[in-house]
Amino acid sequence: MFNSRNPAFRYPTGAVADCLPVHFRIDMPRDLRCSAARLLVRHDEDGTVDRYDMFWCGMNGDNHEWWECHYAAQKPGLYFYHFEVDTWRGTLHLCRSFGSEGILLESARDDWQLTVYDRAFHTPAWLLGGVMYQIFPDRFFASGTPKKGVPKDRKLHTAWEGQPDWELDEQGRITNTDYFGGDLRGITEKLDYLKTLGVTCIYLNPIFESHSNHRYDTANYEKIDPLLGNEADFKALCAEAKKRGIRVMLDGVFSHTGSDSVYFNREGRYKTPGAYNSKESPYYPWYTFHNWPDEYDCWWNFLTLPNVTETEPTYNAYINGPDGIVRRWLKAGASGWRLDVADELPDAFLDNLRVAVKTQDPDALVLGEVWEDASTKSAYNHRRKYLLGEQLDTVMNYPFRDAILGFLTGSDAAQMMEIVLNILENYPPQVIHLLMNHIGTHDTERALTMLAGEPVGGHGRRWQSRTHLSRERRRVGLQRLKLASLLQFTLPGVPCIYYGDEAGMEGYKDPFNRGPYPWGQEDKDLVLWYAELGQLRRELSCLKQGQFSPLQADGHCMAYVREDAVDALLVAVNAGDEPRTLYLPEQWRTATALFGEEPDRNSAVTLPARGCAVLTYQKHPSPAGPYALGKPETPEEAIESIKDKIIENMDQKPELKKELLDFLKKI
Repeated sequence: MFNSRNPAFRYPTGAVADCLPVHFRIDMPRDLRCSAARLLVRHDEDGTVDRYDMFWCGMNGDNHEWWECHYAAQKPGLYFYHFEVDTWRGTLHLCRSFGSEGILLESARDDWQLTVYDRAFHTPAWLLGGVMYQIFPDRFFASGTPKKGVPKDRKLHTAWEGQPDWELDEQGRITNTDYFGGDLRGITEKLDYLKTLGVTCIYLNPIFESHSNHRYDTANYEKIDPLLGNEADFKALCAEAKKRGIRVMLDGVFSHTGSDSVYFNREGRYKTPGAYNSKESPYYPWYTFHNWPDEYDCWWNFLTLPNVTETEPTYNAYINGPDGIVRRWLKAGASGWRLDVADELPDAFLDNLRVAVKTQDPDALVLGEVWEDASTKSAYNHRRKYLLGEQLDTVMNYPFRDAILGFLTGSDAAQMMEIVLNILENYPPQVIHLLMNHIGTHDTERALTMLAGEPVGGHGRRWQSRTHLSRERRRVGLQRLKLASLLQFTLPGVPCIYYGDEAGMEGYKDPFNRGPYPWGQEDKDLVLWYAELGQLRRELSCLKQGQFSPLQADGHCMAYVREDAVDALLVAVNAGDEPRTLYLPEQWRTATALFGEEPDRNSAVTLPARGCAVLTYQKHPSPAGPYALGKPETPEEAIESIKDKIIENMDQKPELKKELLDFLKKI
């Protein structure tokens, strides 16, 4: 009767721009003797409901009839809808059921969602089809460069190999003050390695001066932590990364600072008075004290993380002003910001931050940490507007992580596919193309441990420190991790590798998920697998903005197609312990197998236990020159590529260089 994902019933499907008409059609059984039909649209902002009459528009075969209407939302927001039909049984409600199918009920129940975004909403194109790589800076690679100004109260591990400290100190606290010495120069030294993985964007966990190894307790937003290097090292990293087609995204922690900071200064480390030391401090208005100085708002009751009032004018100016932190580090070479706990940042602050970012660099990325469906997220008693065009470009995609790991560890494939399809239906397309698709981060257990390890349950740190995968469980885990990363790299969005996942690192919760990268002891077969997936993304056009079509999701099997005008990719995964034969649409009979078997003459492929088949075919030859697959795709990118070569090779002839650059500007 209706399916919101089928263009025969709703066109266009998915999220839409404001003022764009949406055509709704319902298919009613003739024997209901429908005499009238209505579309009911509820405005999420104020709860008002609008009713629109639908018109009879002809028969669908002998036993069904079409009713239709158009609806255009006039401003961005969330809208929820269902249908009413007058029948011989009285007025019935056509509501949403599993799979976005319609179901007739006597009383209204679940509505469909219509996400309406600002028609001027644009997101950066440079990340399309790319690969992200998340680095916990202290644990990636140490250059061995001597550092200046490192506080003496930090514990430095004498060996790179080993486990992070996890035992409580004499006060019963976890201090997070042990360091392995990874630094910015170390990352720069490994850029060529990242390039082999197909990485196009590095996401750095916090790098500003802080007094913990995680650095989410910022001490000074204006300085690089001395153990990581200095501002010159950061600029060099960004410059060298750019030469390799890699951008750098910073972690912005703006909902709180550290108590041990130049702003709060509870520990008295800094010479100038902080909010804790004096009510005359310029930073005093940033914080909320209940009984100064020892009782104050803090993040999740951690006294070491005093909350800031983000909309306080001097704080907002310090972060988002013309000379503020956001613009300063973009000028230094960063290409975007990942916003920690975005749901705890007020709308007004996020609005201002987006203006600051886009004013400095319209092509910079604003990515938010949101763990739930970001289109319907509510925080602090109101619905958030992250994805409507005025705040975030995109978000961390925790729902996809849940779907991937759930599917591979025994959850129903149909339910997991439904998670994916709900996100694709409710997020704006420009958000979807840039989704940060991860299967593990510094906040979660390692993917390999999640896929094959004993659940952590209520086990404490001692158990977690001693528990590792057996040889057999690791073998199974590696099979599943290959499948997880395949899904991660081929679902809509941008895959993000958490450093060391490609090397086969294990680890339960913090700090065991933050161990040092095992240089020289990597699982080389797994690294090669990730490199092949990266190559897939470089070579296939459909993995940038291609359409997603589910083929199958039942039992332990999931299959789908990505396609655009240039090429198509079919991914079929068997998470079960027994082989599975899958019959494919006819057009895939002559496709090329990238992984697994090619289809037989009956268009069937057999998927081994915990195995896959990945097929592709080209629809049209890709254009040659700078627009070929794996090359810059837009004129702007082509010009930038040429410009970089000119700057690199023409330093000896400045007059000619200027002439060529002027010419490029004109075209």
